Amino acid sequence: MSEVLSQSEIDALLSALSSGEIDVEEVKKEETKTKIRVYDFRRPNKFSKDQTRTLQMIHENFARLITSYLSANLRSVVQVSVASVDQTTYEEFIRSVPNPTIINLFSINSGEGQALLEINPSIAYTIIDRLLGGPGKTIKDSRPLSEIEQRIIKLVTDRILTNLNEAWLNVTNLKAKTTKIETNPQFLQIVSPNETVAVIVFKVVLGESEGFMNICIPYISIESMIDKLNAHFWFSQSIKKIPENQANVEAGLKKSYLPIAVELGKATITIKDMLELQVGDVITLDQLTTEPLFVKVQDKVKFLGTVGLLKNKLAVQITETIAEEEWDYE
Repeated sequence: MSEVLSQSEIDALLSALSSGEIDVEEVKKEETKTKIRVYDFRRPNKFSKDQTRTLQMIHENFARLITSYLSANLRSVVQVSVASVDQTTYEEFIRSVPNPTIINLFSINSGEGQALLEINPSIAYTIIDRLLGGPGKTIKDSRPLSEIEQRIIKLVTDRILTNLNEAWLNVTNLKAKTTKIETNPQFLQIVSPNETVAVIVFKVVLGESEGFMNICIPYISIESMIDKLNAHFWFSQSIKKIPENQANVEAGLKKSYLPIAVELGKATITIKDMLELQVGDVITLDQLTTEPLFVKVQDKVKFLGTVGLLKNKLAVQITETIAEEEWDYE
């Protein structure tokens, strides 16, 4: 990622494009030309292509998880996607991050290693505004977070890390846990400047706001699990977890609450009779006292029963279960 631009370089490039100093068509022509990538033999890549692809698969799943989480909690249209997965030095990553920004320093492998979750201010302040009941506006001039904002964003990043742990389960139990929130990237020296790190860049679209979120994982932080970071292992673990996932879904469904109602009977009256109804009037139902009552689950007849009293409360005793093929689906 030696080609990563700093925030000031990005701003200058956008300004040049809008002013016409740079021709968009010329840029497109440059993209079609053969690209040559510089390779430093004194500092070889530590992450193989297979490991990089596996990181992409893991974090594409992670992007789907946080898309669902943010959409539900912000009650807004949110789209998170993986923009790139690359490796660079820690120094180059820090130089590419805007200052100030929102960085969540978190531990992995029960404190054996550290990594960073960086959220661009344009997205972070939009999230905070939505959670506080606002329309989701961002701020033009970045500033440090207040104490209240830090607590709010920590709740969000804690949940994001929960989703990150879930996305990594096919490989290992990452055990990512927040250590602290920082706004100045220069204050975070978790590894040496020349240490190789994997950088996963996410594009985040939140309503009318958009920006980027980065995860920076030093190689030494996941070196103990690097052998598992391959597509074959990832897919084999996914297949093994299918029965387990099904059991988890079934267990969750069994804890769900369903409304049950007992139908005493039905009657049909004219609008004239309905308008003349008074307190004390009696309506005759079509149900005989000797007949069983319909017991409905979510408005569908599933059982038959008889009504009675239990500890001074009305109750129904199930007398018959209706076969599934006879269930009322109408």
